[in-house]
Amino acid sequence: MDDLPDVIQQRLASRQRSIINDPRQRRAAVLLPLYRDGDETYALFTKRTEAVEHHKGQISLPGGAEDKGDSGPLDTALRETEEELGVPRDQIRILGALDDVYTVVSGFVITPFVGVIPHPVPLRVNPDEIADVLSVPLSTFRDPTKLRIEERDRAPGERIQVYFYYHGRHEIWGATARIMKGFIEAVFGTVQP
Repeated sequence: MDDLPDVIQQRLASRQRSIINDPRQRRAAVLLPLYRDGDETYALFTKRTEAVEHHKGQISLPGGAEDKGDSGPLDTALRETEEELGVPRDQIRILGALDDVYTVVSGFVITPFVGVIPHPVPLRVNPDEIADVLSVPLSTFRDPTKLRIEERDRAPGERIQVYFYYHGRHEIWGATARIMKGFIEAVFGTVQP
């Protein structure tokens, strides 16, 4: 679908985004980078090293904590994407923002942005932060057989749903899976396992 970026942009612009204003939580931002290869649209993920401060070894979207010099969450997402993957900000077409997401364990509020990157784009991966880069077809997240949901206790009397997506031997879960589920629902509608 060649017009998918336009569809995504329209659908994200036509909805009310959920914003979390919680001064107790640190702010972070990520980019959901999409690219087209042949007939398929892919999402680009990073696998974090064991040396990073948070989310060691997990599959995540490029991004991180807001720095004092950042002009806002979009600036954070673009800066971090360039630092982690070497994708210049002027080569990213931002399609819109998704709902803010809490990270349950590390105490961040993440603002996710969706963007299109050129393909092929030469990546300059930061080996201190990124152990691997993973391309996952967007169709994976639309396939109900690739989604598992668990109910877990977060606090006394509070239960949350934890999402898990599977692509080959890789498990995408936690805040990254919540961001992907929110993206799929915002653009394509609800997918149930």
